[in-house]
Amino acid sequence: MNNFTKNEIKKIVSDLMKEMRNEIPVGVSNRHIHLSQEDFELLFPGETLEPLKMLKQPGEFAAKQTLTLIGKKGKQEKVRILGPLRKRTQVEISKTDARVLGIDAPIRLSGNLVDAGMVTLKSDNNEVSLRAAIVAKRHIHMNPNDLERFNLKEDDVLTVKLKTPERETIYKDVSIRLGEKFILEMHIDTDEANAANVTNSTKALLIRDEKME
Repeated sequence: MNNFTKNEIKKIVSDLMKEMRNEIPVGVSNRHIHLSQEDFELLFPGETLEPLKMLKQPGEFAAKQTLTLIGKKGKQEKVRILGPLRKRTQVEISKTDARVLGIDAPIRLSGNLVDAGMVTLKSDNNEVSLRAAIVAKRHIHMNPNDLERFNLKEDDVLTVKLKTPERETIYKDVSIRLGEKFILEMHIDTDEANAANVTNSTKALLIRDEKME
């Protein structure tokens, strides 16, 4: 049995508390769709977007409606739509999804559809083809209080460690998504989560701000 001195115990507790203050919940983002009002009305004439389940970020929800994604090589049925409706339609898939479907989807932050991949969205009523498919760049949702607590700037590029059993993983090039009402959470896609053995209880530890080195 180890016999720690009082100073050693204080340091252990201090280090543990510091690490806990730097911990960030991790959310895994499966493939999903954000629709514009125009595209929703085309695909679901006469309907309204119906919430099925509220999501962690305030005001956001998974809708009851789903669509089929169609690419050059295949299709994926029952892909969930997330609400509320947005100004532009956006389809978020993983790199694995992109290869299976045959969609050339670039890695982009949400809202950046430069060179987005061509995808067809099909409902029971209609279909629409447009450049809207991206692979979401890993990011952390923060509000201004979080930014101040971590002593960060909105354009900082972060490095985090995912504390997972047997596959502890360090992810670099993590962006910040700042919003007044955002709840602190790191978002990664299913490919990244599977690679790191992520579970519902996984936490990310902020270990470095690359711009500040």
